[in-house]
Amino acid sequence: MLNVPSQSFPAPRSQQRVASGGRSKVPLKQGRSLMDWIRLTKSGKDLTGLKGRLIEVTEEELKKHNKKDDCWICIRGFVYNVSPYMEYHPGGEDELMRAAGSDGTELFDQVHRWVNYESMLKECLVGRMAIKPAVLKDYREEEKKVLNGMLPKSQVTDTLAKEGPSYPSYDWFQTNSLVTIAIYTKQKDINLDSIIVDHQDDSFRAETIIKDCLYLIHIGLSHEVQEDFSVRVVESVGKIEIVLKKKENTSWDFLGHPLENHNSLIPRKDTGLYYRKCQLISKENVTHDTRLFCLMLPPSTHLQVPIGQHVYLKLPITGTEIVKPYTPVSGSLLSEFKEPVLPNNKYIYFLIKIYHTGLFTPELDRLQIGDFVSVSSPEGNFKISKFQELEDLFLLAAGTGFTPMVKILNYALTDIPSLRKVKLMFFNKTEDDIIWRSQLEKLAFKDKRLDVEFVLSAPISEWNGKQGHISPALLSEFLKRNLDKSKVLVCICGPVPFTEQGVSF
Repeated sequence: MLNVPSQSFPAPRSQQRVASGGRSKVPLKQGRSLMDWIRLTKSGKDLTGLKGRLIEVTEEELKKHNKKDDCWICIRGFVYNVSPYMEYHPGGEDELMRAAGSDGTELFDQVHRWVNYESMLKECLVGRMAIKPAVLKDYREEEKKVLNGMLPKSQVTDTLAKEGPSYPSYDWFQTNSLVTIAIYTKQKDINLDSIIVDHQDDSFRAETIIKDCLYLIHIGLSHEVQEDFSVRVVESVGKIEIVLKKKENTSWDFLGHPLENHNSLIPRKDTGLYYRKCQLISKENVTHDTRLFCLMLPPSTHLQVPIGQHVYLKLPITGTEIVKPYTPVSGSLLSEFKEPVLPNNKYIYFLIKIYHTGLFTPELDRLQIGDFVSVSSPEGNFKISKFQELEDLFLLAAGTGFTPMVKILNYALTDIPSLRKVKLMFFNKTEDDIIWRSQLEKLAFKDKRLDVEFVLSAPISEWNGKQGHISPALLSEFLKRNLDKSKVLVCICGPVPFTEQGVSF
């Protein structure tokens, strides 16, 4: 009706959309749940058919194992016998058979990249592909060729040179007490969301997101530094400065020794997930089955999750690492409700529905204050530039699909001067399921630009609001511009049938 593209959350190719049901699922037989699979892997049964031996697998040998009862798949150079897993796979046997007897890395990354397959399939490991290992760069020699952190142009891959951003560089400076690492991105849209820094022991990592690539500084520092550091971005020139505090006021002869993939520009789709352990600070009930979790980043980490992006939470469950994607939220919709924030945005909040018959969320709910959860770097492709000169913002959410809308609401009402109207239509089953209902009502009362409509599919008889499911009748009334030619953005998030129906309208 509005003739504008809607932005669905998660985005169509997002790993979070995949995880939340974007790929077709098949009904599993009784006794074939994820927990049943974990029990089988712990039973001591031979799941490879090789009686514990690990072998080198040639391409010719791999191709032979392409049947349902004899199915080997290669992922990142390692070969797994997935036949025992067939009946446990939520996507069904046909999806696994697409990679039977071949290298399934690309297919895996399209659909399952967030899954910790090494842990899930470790008892199915047949061995490694018998191919000549790629020659690793001699980073020590490479560093000798680097002038102020800048690689010779010949070392930039043809693909990145032709299609990607300009190759970044880095340099470092020092005083008696400080070390400053300067990253020159050669981009002018860099902000604090674009840089992720982790310092553990003597390993220093700085990941800079540059368009669809990631520029990595990865160094084993030559001297010890303190846990806390500062990050500054000079957006006008695309420069990032990371200031480290020396533990001892001595002069460094060199910054440190290069570690894996140091000073490299890598397509984001080819990078693995990097995790850091975050501490559970608080947990509070929001609805009868939804909790607000507050995690604190390590003092030696700088990470800000951009609007519309998600991270992965990882927990060990009965000896297997289980990973699930979640969208961080703001601590509150209302400024007066916000707790004091630690320096450098050290808190990350999550609104998570607890599925009591599930595997991951009950374990998450059982965590005690002070326990740790591993949190990945952000992923997603939503661009904040969509908000430029925006006048009308329409938000459609169902259940915990409300979570990406939290930061959008905060940002839109605070930082978009052109905004005239924000309308949220929030679908739930019952009144008890509505997340942050009182906060939404107070925010709408406080800011007249916001209209909120609650729609229930199973209300009690006393409910006076809208009823039913998402439909053209409801949307045609809801999606009305403030002005005929106003710039509009429509965002939608919820279960896959909900988003598909909303986008098709």
